[in-house]
Amino acid sequence: MKRRSSKDDRWVGAAAAAAALILVFLCLTGCGGTTTTSPPTTAASDGTSGPTIPTTSTSPPNGAPDLDLLSQRAFALLDSFVAGDYDTIFRSFDQTMKNSLPPEKLAQVWEKQVIAQVGPYKGNTGARQESAEGYEAVIIQAQFEKAALDVRWVFDAHGLVAGLFFQPAQTAYTSPAYVKPDSFTSQEVTVRNGAWVLPGTLTLPRDASEPVPGLVLVHGSGPNDRDETLGPNKPFRDLAEGLASIGVAVLRYDKRSFVYPKETAGDAGITLNEETVDDAAAAFHFLRTIPEIDPARVFILGHSLGGYAIPRIGLLTSEAAGFILMAAAARPLEDLILEQLEYIYSLSPQPSEEETAGLAAVRDQVHLVKSPSLTPSTPASKLPLGIPASYWLDLRDYSPASTVAELGQPVLVIQGGRDYQVTEADFRLWEAALVVVPGSEFRLYPDLNHLFVQGKGMATPGEYLQSGHVAAEVITDIAQWMASIVVAPRDSH
Repeated sequence: MKRRSSKDDRWVGAAAAAAALILVFLCLTGCGGTTTTSPPTTAASDGTSGPTIPTTSTSPPNGAPDLDLLSQRAFALLDSFVAGDYDTIFRSFDQTMKNSLPPEKLAQVWEKQVIAQVGPYKGNTGARQESAEGYEAVIIQAQFEKAALDVRWVFDAHGLVAGLFFQPAQTAYTSPAYVKPDSFTSQEVTVRNGAWVLPGTLTLPRDASEPVPGLVLVHGSGPNDRDETLGPNKPFRDLAEGLASIGVAVLRYDKRSFVYPKETAGDAGITLNEETVDDAAAAFHFLRTIPEIDPARVFILGHSLGGYAIPRIGLLTSEAAGFILMAAAARPLEDLILEQLEYIYSLSPQPSEEETAGLAAVRDQVHLVKSPSLTPSTPASKLPLGIPASYWLDLRDYSPASTVAELGQPVLVIQGGRDYQVTEADFRLWEAALVVVPGSEFRLYPDLNHLFVQGKGMATPGEYLQSGHVAAEVITDIAQWMASIVVAPRDSH
């Protein structure tokens, strides 16, 4: 198997499991490393309905070659999930994991998030191992009824579980038809913001006779890589290579929480600024220094949470030629979290008592976020997604739509009509605030979801496990809007 560099092989974590996301990222610990692969388990049929898979059990067969003790432990722990033995899994955790995931929460994660979204567990096709900086990860390639997932167990030097991740199985990326590889180059770059060093990729149009416009891509929530990978989908790679194919240079970079998951999660005073804003501004200023880029025509695109952050980013980037809000939240984040959960639970014909109770608990958490009793010392466990009080307090007086309008720079707002995470309600709020700002335009695509992938009917979480690409019309509309913005030449410094 081809070895991957440490900068491309990051272990991703998050502060808590989020039922609204198809990715169930649990607890935190991460680093980069190299990869080895264990052989698949013995082929057999389990005799059940659904896809045929090569094994009936999570456990590797006796005498399987090259499966070390940690691999066998990882298989045994997955067996415990299947058997509903959450106490055994809990006992394998380090203290941080124990604090985050008691047995009752493990049951919710497995039964109400994983199984509810991808169906019953069917078996596995083997495992691979990764090593870095004192941690060992065993990734089991698990097959469920509706999708394949990578179940990643991260072990510390004492053999305790320091991280647990359920992620869509890795698949090879295939470029969409609108990407023309011969028309651009890709080069590795580094975005620096003080002590934070973020690897990135710059795609540059080939053979340009003059400096070209540039675009910085800002991620959504969670520890995203530079491609904003979600299952088999890589919307930021689609955007970068699609736009570079028609003359726009694009900078995308690994998010701070992706490169430094442990440090980010350990920041009890974290706000939107540390998560997203400051690094995006640093990326913008870096892109303006590239000789091939016209510094007066550098734009910033924010997707989802990245779009929500654009007004703050704009306060630090007055030289920006304009902004693009891509499925950007305009309403309070806590309201969107609750709305997403309500929608997901509505997909079940008969919500369970646990689901009903869980939804009520989230409503209480949302109420606390809005309450005057919220203080910096309020435990994160009492707040949505386990996010610290500092984050919510920082956003209390934030009005993104009015703030971006006050900036006065042109804005392109684009929204998928099938999106259940950020909806047309947000789109209309942006439109109402920005209609008076010269150069601002608005595009609603009825058939696109949160990733701007085409489909029919309202999207569901399971849709993110299906491979797709950002629609070609979105690429064209972005490029044409950028070209329509006339800016006066400005100094690059």
